[in-house]
Amino acid sequence: MLELKEVCFTIQKDGDPVNLVNHASFDVPRGHFMAIVGPSGCGKTTLLKTIAGLNPESGGSLWWEGRNLSEEGDLEPWEIGYVPQFSIAYDELTVDEAIETATRLRVKCRNTEELDQRIDRVLEETGLAPIADRHIGVLSGGQKRRLGLAMELVSDPKLLLCDEVTSGLDPRSEREIVHLLHDLSRNDGRTVILVTHSLAHLELYDSILVNHEGSVAFHGPPSQLTHYFSVDDSEEVYPTLAKQSGTEWQESWAKHREAYYRKLAHTRDLHIEAGVIKLPASEEPTSEEEEQPAKKKKKSNATHLRLPSTFSQFGTLLTRRWKIFFRDRTQVLLQVAILLCFPILVTFFAERGKEPIKRLSDIPEENIVLELQSRVEVREDQIRVGSAVSGMIMFEVILLALMGSNNAAREVAGERKIMEKEKFGGVRPVSYLLSKLAFLTCLILAQSLWMAMFVEFFWQFSGSFTSHVAFLILVNASVTAICLAISSVMKTPEQSSLLSIYLVGFQLPLSGAVLALPEFFETLTQPFVSAYWAWSGSIEALGGNIHTAVDVITETELSPGNVCFFALCAQIMVGITIAWMGMVRHQWDN
Repeated sequence: MLELKEVCFTIQKDGDPVNLVNHASFDVPRGHFMAIVGPSGCGKTTLLKTIAGLNPESGGSLWWEGRNLSEEGDLEPWEIGYVPQFSIAYDELTVDEAIETATRLRVKCRNTEELDQRIDRVLEETGLAPIADRHIGVLSGGQKRRLGLAMELVSDPKLLLCDEVTSGLDPRSEREIVHLLHDLSRNDGRTVILVTHSLAHLELYDSILVNHEGSVAFHGPPSQLTHYFSVDDSEEVYPTLAKQSGTEWQESWAKHREAYYRKLAHTRDLHIEAGVIKLPASEEPTSEEEEQPAKKKKKSNATHLRLPSTFSQFGTLLTRRWKIFFRDRTQVLLQVAILLCFPILVTFFAERGKEPIKRLSDIPEENIVLELQSRVEVREDQIRVGSAVSGMIMFEVILLALMGSNNAAREVAGERKIMEKEKFGGVRPVSYLLSKLAFLTCLILAQSLWMAMFVEFFWQFSGSFTSHVAFLILVNASVTAICLAISSVMKTPEQSSLLSIYLVGFQLPLSGAVLALPEFFETLTQPFVSAYWAWSGSIEALGGNIHTAVDVITETELSPGNVCFFALCAQIMVGITIAWMGMVRHQWDN
């Protein structure tokens, strides 16, 4: 049984507290199908999220099966299912794959047979079996709502909360969804609560809760709805609500609640004690059951579902990510185009970078004119070759930074709602983070190694090729990690992409490789500019005449290779840490 006792959810607006859920008190028996209705903006979804634990209550208490959730913690992921209004699946997957993924993420199955049985049962229960092989992107609105239900039913939740799952559907699809939810409430004592704006199909609900301005205006049997509001038709309820404030309606309801609860109890063979709905005597636990031996209790508790391990969730998420990647043809073609075209652009600098630099003779010229001429030629060679080499390396670095931005700018922000929903269902943030890091690491290595080897084929790197490759990998990884962090904290993918583009755009001017920065400004910005550290480290790896030549054409001081290495590693760790914090933080409403 679900009980709410004077529950409030309060926010601050213009410095004043506002109750979005205003001292809500009602009871929902086991195996009950209840609708929360009310005009738009009345707080229906807010109330549902408070029941789910997504909105922490500011006052009062919630109880589930005699357990005080306000003190003893939220429901276990397997106890509750929450179906949001938005789609919680990827269009690239099939119906069967989406349900299999949900099962692997939420339920620890003993073997493949148990996994298949759960999937098949849910497909049959929701009527999705005939379209199990169909891709989600081509499903109708009603089919997607059924899929959302199916993905929650994999853990057999005892409390199923549905937010506007009938909105935007045609009358036939709406009727089918409401009938399905009604049938689900009759299975294993499952309690189903549906938030809806529609007042159709009232006869299928066991009770109706009318919400107005965050307050409970009515909660009783559907047959008494028009009687309570003194209207002839249910469609007249909403205009009637506007005649009084939510608080006034709630005060009125408090006076009549017990009488209507008695009518509700009569319709469901329930009984009332002290204004609280109770289960029939046949469903109440007996004293003998309450005093059952400890061994029997342990056996019962052992049937509770367990979440898969962190590693198992990581494997499931990573497998899904690669599957989505390869099925997104636009993304695959973009990655291939970047991988092939960017190194070709860099090689345009290769010919000038291969030219030898003249060196001054150890034997001074007897003719001072020839001596000066020789020095001028050496200086010109240094400027020409140094400029080409510096530009080529910086071009490599900037292009890899651009690749890193493309890798991660939308990686989290683009699937925020799905991630938040899966976290609510028991997916650990660490599993999610690790799956992203593993996927992005593969992209980083492929992009950086191909860039280095392609350029090396056209321009024999005179210094340590290994060091050069290491710095290319690190700059790609650094920008990828920072953009992943941006993606995890931004509200929308558009904001994340825009900020990531700015990040890459400022890399070149702030690196100091093209234009020397004022000393005080350089000191402030250099630690945060990945391009500077990768460029400086690669130049250091060249050594010899090339290093000297680059020194000639830039006023920016080069840092030792080991300093560059640790600076880039530090940026990677900072990016991963911020990404982790963003993934852990609750951002359901974003």
